[in-house]
Amino acid sequence: MSLSSLRMIAFLLGIFLITLGVSMLVPIIALLVTGGEERLGDFLWPTLITFGCGLAAVLPGRPDKVQLRPRDMYMLTTSSWVVVCGFAALPMVFIQHISYTDAFFETMSGITTTGSTVIAGLDNASPALLIWRSMLHWLGGIGFIGMAVAVLPLLRVGGMRLFQTESSDWSEKVMPRSHMVAKYILGIYVAFTLLGFLAFWAAGMSPFEAINHSMAAISTGGFSTSDASLAHWTQPAVHWVAVLFMLLGSLPFTLYVAYLRGNRKALLRDQQVRGFVGFLVLTWLVFGTWLWLNSDNAWLDAFRIVAVNVTSVVTTTGFALGDYTQWGGFAVLLFFYLTFVGGCSGSTAGGLKIFRFQVAYVMLKANLQQMIHPRAVIKQQYNDHPIDEDIVRSLITFSFFFTITIGVIALGLALIGLDWVTALTGAATAVCNVGPGLGPIIGPAGNFASLPDSAKWLLSLGMLLGRLEIITILVVLSPAFWRH
Repeated sequence: MSLSSLRMIAFLLGIFLITLGVSMLVPIIALLVTGGEERLGDFLWPTLITFGCGLAAVLPGRPDKVQLRPRDMYMLTTSSWVVVCGFAALPMVFIQHISYTDAFFETMSGITTTGSTVIAGLDNASPALLIWRSMLHWLGGIGFIGMAVAVLPLLRVGGMRLFQTESSDWSEKVMPRSHMVAKYILGIYVAFTLLGFLAFWAAGMSPFEAINHSMAAISTGGFSTSDASLAHWTQPAVHWVAVLFMLLGSLPFTLYVAYLRGNRKALLRDQQVRGFVGFLVLTWLVFGTWLWLNSDNAWLDAFRIVAVNVTSVVTTTGFALGDYTQWGGFAVLLFFYLTFVGGCSGSTAGGLKIFRFQVAYVMLKANLQQMIHPRAVIKQQYNDHPIDEDIVRSLITFSFFFTITIGVIALGLALIGLDWVTALTGAATAVCNVGPGLGPIIGPAGNFASLPDSAKWLLSLGMLLGRLEIITILVVLSPAFWRH
């Protein structure tokens, strides 16, 4: 990698840090509004440090006539997440007085929209801390990526290539210029956040609770302002609002852009969207009926409880409505399977993504037909487009390394000394960016605070790998990447 490329990457990282530093002003305003002036320094110092480092990287200026190559974009993508997490963790060290390991874990969980936490006592926590955790979700979900995509084209850098290294979105370009797409996506994202705020507020939350949960829901993050998560609110309206905005956040944002551009049937015609929504509704009905038959809940209550928890796990949000690990072995195993599904490609959700299951089914069906009719020419199509070799190769490669990554991290956690349930589900929830694991320690009723520091760093790596869909990190770590 050339020196000029490294200078350009440092310049862009500086822009990201300045953006992050400006974002830290929001918790400072929250402190002033809530009368917490005595804690102002806890956020002021991290803000000055972050802004100052960003300014130092930007002041030398942008290198002239530097065109970042695709492999440079992979380096920028990986380094930006690590650097931003490193600085975004500083406020938690100052205001919560926790170790940097815990702060980095919490920040990585937030900015990768995982939702795992090491912090307890959220009901009485500082408003500045709560709003900062939610903002990490909001920035990491799509806002921060959208800003990066919007800024890079202005610097004559291929912004959409950065977006593609962070997302498996293969949908057609809905607009010819990438920065215009980014502006539309950011506009939609902000609009959904405001609508979520109003909906949560109307459903029974306070304005502060509403804005926090709106940011967490639309980013499919899962941080709450209460240790009990959504179970803190008994109003069914709150739960259904959460389901709606988790669902909106897990659909492809490019299709929202297409809808605004005049294609009113973009969402309805998309095979991925239809499959995802159909899968959720079917799971709600079957699982909800099962819970009704095996508990004292009325059918509507059982359906609502299942809808919230299933949607939260499938969309990799991490909200919880009660401790579903107490429902029995069948429920626990089903939730473990649901951990891997994920939302749609091009959304804020993590996981394997529903389109990979659909493409795999198309390939399996075609292969079975080919075995029955060896001479037949079988067309393999998805969303009315042929499934070419690049898609097949990418699907197989990603699925293989996705599974291997979870296995290796689980083995590492077991080697550290964790029991097999905590190790396996912890690895799965980290790589899938879901949030809670299973078992008494990291289940929906627990948190990750009691884990050893080495386990937290390993899980932080798993969250990063999952968010960047593994291959991006593997490209940067490969020896060929560093050869000229």
